[in-house]
Amino acid sequence: MTSLDLITIGRSSVDLYGAQIGGRLEDMGSFDKYIGGSPTNIACGTSRLGLRSAVITGVGDEHMGRFIIEQLQREGVETSGVKIDPDRLTALVLLGIRDEEQFPLIFYRENCADMGLCEDDIDPDFIRSARAVVATGTHLSNPQVEAATIKALNIARDAGLQTALDIDYRPNLWGVAGHGDGESRFVESDAVTQKLQTTLHLFDLIVGTEEEFHIAGGSTNTIEALRAVRGVSAATLVCKRGAAGAVAFTGDIPDSLDAGEAGPGFPIEVFNVLGAGDGFMSGLLKGWLDGETWPVALKYANACGAFAVSRHGCTPAYPSWEELQFFFKRGITRPDLRNDAELEQVHWATNRAGDWSSVKTFAFDHRMQLEDMAGYTKDKGGAFKELCLQAALQVQAGQEGYGILCDNRIGRAALHAASGTGLWIGRPTELPGSRPIQLEPELGEDLGQLREWARENVVKLLVFCHPDDDAAMRAEQEEVVKRLWHASRRNGLEFLLEIIPSKVGTVDDMTTATLIQQFYDLGVYPDWWKLEPFKTAAAWQNAVEAIERNDPYTRGIVVLGLDAPEAELAASFAMAAKQPLVKGFAVGRTIFGDAARAWMADEIGDAEAIDMMRGRYQRLCEIWDQARAAAHAAN
Repeated sequence: MTSLDLITIGRSSVDLYGAQIGGRLEDMGSFDKYIGGSPTNIACGTSRLGLRSAVITGVGDEHMGRFIIEQLQREGVETSGVKIDPDRLTALVLLGIRDEEQFPLIFYRENCADMGLCEDDIDPDFIRSARAVVATGTHLSNPQVEAATIKALNIARDAGLQTALDIDYRPNLWGVAGHGDGESRFVESDAVTQKLQTTLHLFDLIVGTEEEFHIAGGSTNTIEALRAVRGVSAATLVCKRGAAGAVAFTGDIPDSLDAGEAGPGFPIEVFNVLGAGDGFMSGLLKGWLDGETWPVALKYANACGAFAVSRHGCTPAYPSWEELQFFFKRGITRPDLRNDAELEQVHWATNRAGDWSSVKTFAFDHRMQLEDMAGYTKDKGGAFKELCLQAALQVQAGQEGYGILCDNRIGRAALHAASGTGLWIGRPTELPGSRPIQLEPELGEDLGQLREWARENVVKLLVFCHPDDDAAMRAEQEEVVKRLWHASRRNGLEFLLEIIPSKVGTVDDMTTATLIQQFYDLGVYPDWWKLEPFKTAAAWQNAVEAIERNDPYTRGIVVLGLDAPEAELAASFAMAAKQPLVKGFAVGRTIFGDAARAWMADEIGDAEAIDMMRGRYQRLCEIWDQARAAAHAAN
């Protein structure tokens, strides 16, 4: 029984994409970091479309190698086939976007880790666990990695698996163009043609651009090249034609490319051609392995390619299956897809990483409450928050589903130390108690400091608001919320919106639901909502319906504590846990209040403070888990 749909094999890299568009690579001032390499991109692209994907490649035993493995895992790609090479560095690519046709590109691949793959790294049982093996042309350019690739293909064919080749011709990686010619897509070479033709018989599917078939077939006449490939391979040949779409040939090659089987194209604005072929291949493989007709498979492929050319980066541009279906159903509303707000919301929401179906959160982002305590100094406040983190980590104990809220003003050391621990990390942005809302000055007038935040930090904003707010108050607060939400998205950060109407005016079963709808009407789509504990089931139902009506992909809700005693929290948890959209809680002073007051007054030491907070946090986690279990049992 197979456990995987496909395994890709070949190169992987860290792609450093120039963030400035239209300039020379020499003039780039900053770069965005992504994973790259054709097989790696395809593994991620197919995973996003719902296939069970894996990749065989090599990475260095260093930070960039770990980045690739961790990002693959976030994308849902199986990584047991990734070789960690202690002697070689992870491959690196520097690239930029000059215009829709020019993309300056430098490969740093001298003796890189993925070129260290050898036959001994190919596990026959792993290969046989898949339905298909997908190879790319670059790893046929070197005898050692070619041998590893051929071994994998032969095992696959002997086991009755499907095999596919993305020709992926990069002349400089074959040694027929210089280091400065990374963007070159075609240089004639009899040696490359001969090498490719010795392997083409191993494939059931061969995919390439017209130029790539020129090198595979040894002719710059596309029909002649396709016929030359057909002469050595019975594979289905899929020829990519840029804006003209793509065609598939399952038998003899006709006199015209137009006679091949085709799928619908999508007229969109070209922003970035890099990675488009890997997006195309991902969609094609989805259709092929799902048994769709070639026109349907090519429809998937063309759409995925369209997404890729319209966005920055390679893997980050590829659509989820839900996004693809949304696109097919709704159609194109503007050709520059990256600026289609509705589509980008679906793209963002369906490609977020991490399973946060449970978020039991120790909130110690409080500033004003600590500053008002007897004995407080900024140094003591920072030290106390490090104790809070230690208590949280003791409860977490490496398990999933735990989080913290921590600020950067007092709790900077704890905030930074929390990165990489597996905790969900929320970080506040508002000045405590402000109404109308004011943001922490550290964010900068243009919110540019969000660029310095760790990507795992969740932007948290608390707004004291009420449906009865006058027009001026509502407008002022909404402007801040909208500006911060857009800045969060621009910097790849999730956004949590906390609303507390009970501190402003009287509330009923519709108060919070009304506020939720107002923010959605503003065009703000929080990844998370942090809401007060409601006293009635109707209030919970109204709030949940307001969220689900506007955003079916929301991360969910966490319920706040408001310094309530444990018994009161237990009652509120019991009601909240009945709503599947509520993922957990965010409680602070109930956990740390007594410990903080005693510790600030030097009445207890570090160990006793940690133990006190650990016990209370653990107890609340148990109460939440019991409430959730009871809710499930009742259903």
